[in-house]
Amino acid sequence: MGAEAYRFADFLSGAGQRLWQVLPLGPTGYGDSPYQCFSAFAGNPLLISLDRLVEKGLLPGAALGDTPAFPENEADYGWVIPWRMKLLACAGREFLSHAAGETWAQFEAFCAKHGAWLDDYSLFMALKHEHGQEFIWTHWDAGVRSRRPEALEAARGRLAREIDLYRYYQFEFFQQWRSLKQYCGDRCIRVMGDVPIYVAHDSADVWAHPEYFELDDSGNPTGVAGVPPDYFSATGQLWGNPLYRWDVLARKGYRWWIERLAATLTTVDLIRLDHFRGFEAYWAVPAGETTAVNGRWVKGPGAEFLQAAVDALGELPLVAENLGVITPEVESIRLRFGFPGMSILQFAFGNDPQGPDFRPHNYPRERVAYTGTHDCDTTVGWWASSGKGESTRTEEDIRKEREYTSRYLNLGGQEIHWAFIRALMASVAETVVFPLQDVLGMGTEARMNLPATPSGNWRWRYSSGALTPELSRRLRELTETYER
Repeated sequence: MGAEAYRFADFLSGAGQRLWQVLPLGPTGYGDSPYQCFSAFAGNPLLISLDRLVEKGLLPGAALGDTPAFPENEADYGWVIPWRMKLLACAGREFLSHAAGETWAQFEAFCAKHGAWLDDYSLFMALKHEHGQEFIWTHWDAGVRSRRPEALEAARGRLAREIDLYRYYQFEFFQQWRSLKQYCGDRCIRVMGDVPIYVAHDSADVWAHPEYFELDDSGNPTGVAGVPPDYFSATGQLWGNPLYRWDVLARKGYRWWIERLAATLTTVDLIRLDHFRGFEAYWAVPAGETTAVNGRWVKGPGAEFLQAAVDALGELPLVAENLGVITPEVESIRLRFGFPGMSILQFAFGNDPQGPDFRPHNYPRERVAYTGTHDCDTTVGWWASSGKGESTRTEEDIRKEREYTSRYLNLGGQEIHWAFIRALMASVAETVVFPLQDVLGMGTEARMNLPATPSGNWRWRYSSGALTPELSRRLRELTETYER
């Protein structure tokens, strides 16, 4: 959230763009995935700008003088995490030792305002540090694992300083994020956030509220989330997240979920609600399965939950991620609440059952259309792909898909990524979104995530010089041509 983030906002403004969609901003855990976070409420301290801490006097300027030679085009988390967290701890100790007056009052006010989640999260992270970061909470000492009051009280005393550090990281994160979001807002750029439907098993949410999840007496999931086999995967996707006890959440008035949505809406302007179909019915896989094949559909809370959220929060600025096995029941709920759905242009030209709905000439006005998403290959990578190892498409399927794509877009000698961008710009879809990799015309080397792979994802980043004036001009010209 330092100078490069502000330069990116300037690029968006100069290119005539009005929406910045971000991945979930939570503190990443297993596999560095933003969909497997230690908290559904907290921010990721790795995004805190160290330069801003130097400016505040919380770090000496020399602290950044020996920055390792990190790779330019990807985040090497194995090196980044220990280096950054060491410096954040130094800044945190400086803050906790010397902050006073209005600054300290702001910190105390932040802790009080967010105590409902911050207290459990800070204690959870301090306990993880004490037990060794690699150990999931179900392997902790019995007292804190089962949240016995006397054990928690002893831990709060023993780990008080560490707990305060984790509180400070959140205070700093949200200060920096609010500043960046305000900068975007001043340039008429809205920010779209992302709320994953599930939370990680190794999270403060599950540890603090085991009653909301399908767990055994030891805290381990009895069933886990995923999606069934489909055209793209013969074995489906096994996500491994614990399933909700929607009956318990319903008796509580869906309070935890409503608080989660409310907290997110204080940090972004609108939300992409991940795996929307899972609220109508979700794919439940018995714990211990190695694939998602042996799952079953289980009815979710449906419209009742969404109505409770609307009653509590008012009209919700949500985009429904309605991809996958979508039934009339799912669409009925989406339409009832007026949430726009999504279309992915990469899926429009093959055998995907949703393909016709993803073709621009079939879009309704209330649609958010994408060239691709974080789970897709880049458009250039998709166009050049053989399909082997990433889908169930045959060589003949791919040949037909490319022929249809070329004919549909009247491709000729156009670059495929700009042809995709132009097709969406020219459509009637109210909102269109392009992964930055597609604007830059990058190949598979820039892919953000390959689903069902446990490592090597979420690492891509662009280089500082990639956002050229020519790129800005070209994007703005299309935006103006199609009156967006």
